[in-house]
Amino acid sequence: MTALSITAANVVPAANAVIVYGKAGETITAGQPVYRAAATRKFMKSDADSATAEVRKVFGVAVNGASLNQPIAIQKGGDLNPGATLVVGEIYCLGETAGGIVPKGDLSTGEYVTVIGVATSASNLKMGLLEANAAVPA
Repeated sequence: MTALSITAANVVPAANAVIVYGKAGETITAGQPVYRAAATRKFMKSDADSATAEVRKVFGVAVNGASLNQPIAIQKGGDLNPGATLVVGEIYCLGETAGGIVPKGDLSTGEYVTVIGVATSASNLKMGLLEANAAVPA
């Protein structure tokens, strides 16, 4: 699977970004998709092939890095420069590596589909979180 190669220093929310603040439950890098753990209310890296349904969810994308218990900003909507080169018109989804973002076509059998957004330029992801709640069939 070809995950986006994200440069954390280049992750920048646009003026229309919807941002939520919280605490990190583990080390998170800017540009990684995260979920909010129900038990701790802390943000953790999402993972498309996790056996745990909660981990497969995407609350948003981290726009700054943080270590355990540090403050973190999560973008839930709007436009985002994800710090990587995008293909215009491509749909980007949660990947099989925790905190990874991949093009839709790179999802493999057994991975759960969660759309993060669509590229509107080589550096802009129009976020639109959509959880299919179903795995890619064989």
